[in-house]
Amino acid sequence: MIRRLKTIDKGMLIYLCILALTALGLGLSNDVISNYFKDAYNATAFERGFIEFPRELPGVLVIFVVAGLSFLPDIRLSMIAQLLSIIGIATLGFFTPSFSVMLIFIFINSMGMHLFMPLQDSIGMSLIEEGHLGKRMGQFKGVTTMFAMLGSLVTFIGFRVGFFSFTTKTKWIFIISALLLFIVFLLMFALERNVHENIRSNKKVKFIFRKEYKYYYILVVMFGVQKQMMIVYGPWVLIELMGKGADTLAILGMIGSFVGIFFIPAIGRWLDRFGIKAILYADALSFIGVYLVYGLLSAGFFSGKLAVVGLPVFFAYALFILDRMSTQLGMVRSIYLRTIAVDPSDVTPTLSLGLSIDHVVSITCAFLGGIVWTYWGPQYIFFLAAALSFVNLYVAFKVQNI
Repeated sequence: MIRRLKTIDKGMLIYLCILALTALGLGLSNDVISNYFKDAYNATAFERGFIEFPRELPGVLVIFVVAGLSFLPDIRLSMIAQLLSIIGIATLGFFTPSFSVMLIFIFINSMGMHLFMPLQDSIGMSLIEEGHLGKRMGQFKGVTTMFAMLGSLVTFIGFRVGFFSFTTKTKWIFIISALLLFIVFLLMFALERNVHENIRSNKKVKFIFRKEYKYYYILVVMFGVQKQMMIVYGPWVLIELMGKGADTLAILGMIGSFVGIFFIPAIGRWLDRFGIKAILYADALSFIGVYLVYGLLSAGFFSGKLAVVGLPVFFAYALFILDRMSTQLGMVRSIYLRTIAVDPSDVTPTLSLGLSIDHVVSITCAFLGGIVWTYWGPQYIFFLAAALSFVNLYVAFKVQNI
């Protein structure tokens, strides 16, 4: 028994190192990827929207890939995920391929990231001692947030001092990211040696669609729309219209992560105190307000009526961070589904269906957003998102308070 506890403790330590280095590695690539597209390829808004197709497609395909490789234990499958991520980001670090070839390696890298997402949680929960689930999951989230912040700090310093650049032949930020992920790959071997039982999660493809869950599906569709505003066109306003570099995006990401340390636990307390209905109202109103004001600022920057210095810039920064906080309310959708589930076994497959719907909507909206930006102007993307967010308000009105 004592020997097994020591084994679990060592395995847990290795897993925490995996979480830390993964968050650090992704922090050196994901948060500034839009700057890479702009600096290395001078991408237009239309091209930026099109890039989301290979980036988001793995989110739709991953459930089928995982099911097809279900004969592999979770740790072995995670090794494959890390290799895909490494190949994708390392290639972009050593070379600047043509735009079309770059999309292939963006897809490979994204497939690795999406493949590891569900496995990360299943491996972690299998290592948790009985009776310590909440404590350990909190530690996992804390480690991930802390090292994501560290990644943003390293990115900020690297670009500010000139060591990192997307216009040079070698993109050191991507190479360092690949090296960190390679260490994670090696740690997977160490974890496998310290876990005597194969960790296997349920990898069957199973979707459930019930009319009782209609408002959950609507919320998922709306999140797919709103997510693209935050991931794609929110940063693109800063990059394209305001001329901000990767150091600015990195510092905003770091501030967002720091605020999230306090904001995420607060959501749980607000749910207990005010109920799901009230939080859904707050979610809807926050999106409407953020995108309406962001649209007005975008119109001003685009027309030249607003200066890209001073107070308007700080307003844009604040809205960018507030938007990131709003997306943290996504956990409310999962909790809502659990409270209305006809059968507890419906939750996991319905969440899987929701994830696939989310990615399909994201791909579509990213492409359409590029067209709107190009032919009508950036402000209309955000005005449209604000208008669509009234659907969230309707759902908040219809659902019962739980």
